[in-house]
Amino acid sequence: MSEDRGSVRVEQGAKRVRAYLGGKLVADTRRPLLVFENPHYPAYYLPLGDVVADLTDTGERYHSPSRGDAARLDVVAGAQRAPGAALHYGDSPIEALRDAVRIEWDAMDEWLEEDEPVYTHPRSPYSRVDILASSRHVVVELDGHTLADSHQPRILFETGLPPRYYLPLTDLSVELLRPSSTVTHCPYKGSATYWSIELGGTLHEDLVWIYRTPLPESQKIAGLACFYSEKVDLTVDGERLERPRTVFS
Repeated sequence: MSEDRGSVRVEQGAKRVRAYLGGKLVADTRRPLLVFENPHYPAYYLPLGDVVADLTDTGERYHSPSRGDAARLDVVAGAQRAPGAALHYGDSPIEALRDAVRIEWDAMDEWLEEDEPVYTHPRSPYSRVDILASSRHVVVELDGHTLADSHQPRILFETGLPPRYYLPLTDLSVELLRPSSTVTHCPYKGSATYWSIELGGTLHEDLVWIYRTPLPESQKIAGLACFYSEKVDLTVDGERLERPRTVFS
């Protein structure tokens, strides 16, 4: 089942999906809807019949040009309450959404796809991550300073993003790295920590990241460092690459 209306696409998912709040089960479904509200990844809409938590109408309403008017609901699981964490489009022009509820991802403590935790957002069935060993010569520079020089990158190809060049730490100018407190999460790769780069007394924040313990499907990049190609100058096999324009620019 697939249904399109405006910029929203709805598809029937096949994974078992569970959400928890404060250790209490909120929903458990084998019939999730994948609703593509943006082009990058879907949101899960869960059948109302598979929600075991209490949903309490707040009286607030939310309007979407494509999905119609929604009631904003509190999610109550035992003694835990997530205020306004759910939306129900009971009279949506998209018929598939009328008997489903959208639960705010960050309002829940844990999401499972089958029996595995998933972070940040649902995985898109149209996103693929390939990690390939390469002998390309990769040079990373910023303001005329060489930040890395490597002949042994792992190149990560992810749908919708430019290739990412993951490099051994021994090929970086590690004396320029400054630890950052930033941590980000990816549903395909895991949790990344960051470094900033200090050049001439100027701190360029969060230019470099590393997955020290990536998810099993991304083990090839474990312990390797990657620079934002949107923010540094990359030369690959002698060719200077244009800085790509992405959401990270």
